[in-house]
Order: sequence, then structure tokens, then C-alpha cells
Amino acid sequence: MKGKYDAIVIGGGHNGLTAAAYLAKAGKKVLVLERRHLIGGAAVTEEIYPGFKYSVCSYVVSLLRPEIIRELELPKYDLEIIPLDSTFTPMPDGNYLARWGDHAKTRREIARHSTVDAEAYEHYGHLMVQMAMAIKPMLGTLPPKPISWHPRDLYGLAWVGNHFRSLGGKLFYDMTKLMTMSSADFLDEWFETEVLKATMSASGIIGTFMGPRSPGTAYVLLHHYMGELDGSFRSWGFARGGMGTISRVIADAARHHGTEIQTQAAVDHVLIKSGRAYGVVLASGEEIHAKVIVSGVDPKRTFLKMVEAQHLEAEFVEQINHLKIRGSSAKVNLALDGLPNFTCFPGEGPHLAGAISISPNIDYLERAYDDAKYGEYSRRPYLDIVIPSLLDPSMAPPGKHVMSIFVQYAPYHLKSGSWPDQRERLGDNVINTLSEYAPNLKNLILHRQIVTPWDLEQEFGLTEGNIFQGELTLDQLFFLRPVAGWAQYRTPIRNLYMCGAGTHPGGGVMAASGRLAALRVLRDWRMKIF
Repeated sequence: MKGKYDAIVIGGGHNGLTAAAYLAKAGKKVLVLERRHLIGGAAVTEEIYPGFKYSVCSYVVSLLRPEIIRELELPKYDLEIIPLDSTFTPMPDGNYLARWGDHAKTRREIARHSTVDAEAYEHYGHLMVQMAMAIKPMLGTLPPKPISWHPRDLYGLAWVGNHFRSLGGKLFYDMTKLMTMSSADFLDEWFETEVLKATMSASGIIGTFMGPRSPGTAYVLLHHYMGELDGSFRSWGFARGGMGTISRVIADAARHHGTEIQTQAAVDHVLIKSGRAYGVVLASGEEIHAKVIVSGVDPKRTFLKMVEAQHLEAEFVEQINHLKIRGSSAKVNLALDGLPNFTCFPGEGPHLAGAISISPNIDYLERAYDDAKYGEYSRRPYLDIVIPSLLDPSMAPPGKHVMSIFVQYAPYHLKSGSWPDQRERLGDNVINTLSEYAPNLKNLILHRQIVTPWDLEQEFGLTEGNIFQGELTLDQLFFLRPVAGWAQYRTPIRNLYMCGAGTHPGGGVMAASGRLAALRVLRDWRMKIF
């Protein structure tokens, strides 16, 4: 790591790697510093138990922007995404709901529960695609400053205004409603079947400290609906080799253009002189200098731990302190001796090869949230489950399987006890809940890994275990992300930029924040700001 660099990227998560790849592609000398022993941040694959590979944190891919796949030529580095073609929801009464990749088959399945909902599902899908198409351009757009008179910001505001005006009155009003409603209220206007509404509304609570009846969760539902594979919306998939493959191929693209990547290189603080960042100091005490520092870690960790307070105005520090970044979820990864057998749908079949959702009704989800509001993990949690080894046999030994279980809710701040003390109890609770639907599960478990919000903070550097580096609420989106006045990847420190999910357009394995931050840096470079 000797020598001076054009740019140092703090954090080797997928956004940091993306920013590095774009900067290096533009001819800059770039160094990525990652505190862990492997790159990827929360998008990693690890062999925790011999022969079994876990996507430890993030577990599905869909939001990864097509322009990034194209511009960085990621398929050249063996990126392959396998579609998840179904969502299977077992019900306590022995029934189930399944939505398949085949649209006609899904309509027939919904009609089994409600012919009214089967017809509504068609119109709902059309509206959501329209909304996704309307929001999609915003994901690749630099947020303008709404109070700036700079020509670029005025142009950006005009573009945003013209874009939404071009949608037409009905779609614009529908979008306005969606942005302010709860996912439960929004879906109540469309459907009558509880299990259908619950399974769909669950997309609005993933990674948020809100319940399905909380205003604003309808937008989070849309955020996840914007998942896109090969131009098809609401498509989710699994990266062959696990989620670490996403990080690996981006890193390969970055290295191809000359990026240096150093693991086990924790950054202690950013070097600042006269209001300008000029390097970093590692935990080892080593200093490394660069013209530009780009932080891929969350805003709180960046400004409250890596930047000394005297370099920041009190008002900005207060804004960062008020940033909502409450962790609300956990992860349980299992090594299995076979496949679970669901009472409502016995045997092996395509229902196991997609997502499995424990979300029988809206009240179930809201009660899970009630527990979290008062500092307890959910006694009856929402679970989002995939079995990656059914799609990619390399994830487990022959005849064995890995199961990934996303758990909501698990609040970072517990009313009593600590997460190291409660970790195993949480795992027991999750397995007991799932075993009510698949009684043979307990006998199949060879190994389990439980990742709590505390673990996400300690091991992966996510403040309070928030998987989005800041909640996706209306007061923390677009030109308000991460805070008002600083939504263009620049920071109050000259030459210090942000590129993580705490910036626009937010969380998910999207990489858009990394790309937009790099484009911002390169634009400033052309303007000779450095």
C-alpha cells in the first residue's frame, strides 16, 4: 500500500467496490480498504460449516442496476443470476398460497382463494409496473438541491418535475398515495384475501423498524417491487455461488482496471487539514494519502467515529445523530441433512425452490412489530426463507442443503438482556416457528448460524445492524438522504465523499449509490475542484 493514490475507498462492500471500479475505469489510481478478512460487506458467501456455503447476510439479488452490469461487463467475470420463480406461504389451517413465475398459474392459485382477487391481481400488477417504471429513472439520478440556484440543480429540479408531470394525472396521484400510505392500507384497497395481503405487504417491512400498518411502508413495498432481472420487474434471483459472487465480480472488474484491494485493513480515522481530507490512518497506525477519500460505511460510523468533531459544524453533527438507523432484523442460516416437509404441501417440489414466507395474515405481522416496539424480538416472527442449494448444488454437499432465513423483527435495543445472551433463544424461536409448518425441520439441522443486529454491527460494521444504512422513510429519501443539504455524495469535508447505502437511492444489493458517487467524484475532478 505504499505510494500516493488518487482515491481511497473505505469499505469493500458492493457499493465501495462499485465506486472503485468506476474510478479506476476512468484512469484513477484507487485503493480499497476493507476491515474484514474478505470483501463484500453484507454481500458475502462464507463456508461457516465444512461443505456448506452461506450467504451470511443478504441472500437474494434483484435491485442490482442493469446499467452497472452492462458498464462494468460483469457477466465477463462469471456473474450468473438464477431466477427465484415462486413465493410459497403456508397457512396455519393447513392451506397455502403460492405465486409462481407462470402468471396464469398464479392467477388460478389466487382464484382458489378469491376470484375477485385473481382479477384485481392483474390490474394491480399493471399499476405496480407503471410505478416501478416511473421511479426507475430516479435510481440513477443525482438528487438536485431543491433550494439551490445553481444551473445544474435547477435543471435537475426541472427534469424531476417534467418527469412526474409526464406520468399523467391518475398515475401521479396513485404514486402520491403510495408514497404516504401503509402497505396494509394500500393493499386493502386491492385485495380481500388475508394471506395474499400479508405476503405482499411483508415486502414493505423488510429492513425497516415499522409495521405493515405504518405510513410509508407502501413505498418500501414498491422499492422491493422494483426488482428487475433481464428487464422483468418483480423478479428476484439467486447469484450462483451465493451473494459473495456479486461482490467478487465487481471486485474483479475493479481489479481489471487497476484497483488495489486490501483486506484486514481497518480505517481508524480520516486525515483532515484545513477542512480538506487528504488520507486515512489505519488501526495499525499506518497513514495512507490520497486526493479523494470515499466512504462506503454508514453516515454515523463515518462522521461520528472516523471524523473528529472539531472538523464538523454542530448542526450537521446533530443531523447525523438524528438519522434513523434502527436495526430491526436478524438472520438464521441452517445446514440441513435434507429438505423440509411442509404439512400443507408435502414432499419435494417447485414450492421449495423459490421464496417461502411465514406471513399468514396482516395481524400476525403487526403483532410481530408490536413485540419489537417494546424492545423484544418477535415471539411469532415474519420469516422470509430460501433454500439456495436447490438452485445451486455447489452450496452444499450432495444430498444436503442450506437454508437462509431472514427474520423480522429483532430490534437492536433490547428491553432486557443483551444479544450475546439472547442469540440462541432467538434461533430456537425461529426454528420453533418454522417447525409448526414443517415438523421434520428440527431433525434435519446439522448446524446453525444466528446473526443478530448486534452481530451485524460488530462483524459487518452496520450501525445498530441496519441493513440499509438508514431507514427508507420519506424523511430519509432522495434529496434528504442521508441528511438535508448533503444528498449529492459530497460531505462538509472537502474531498470526502459518501458512496454507501446511506446515500440515494438507498439499500438493497443495488450498487447504484457506488456508481453515482463515483460519477460525482469524476465530475468534480473534471471541474478541477481537487
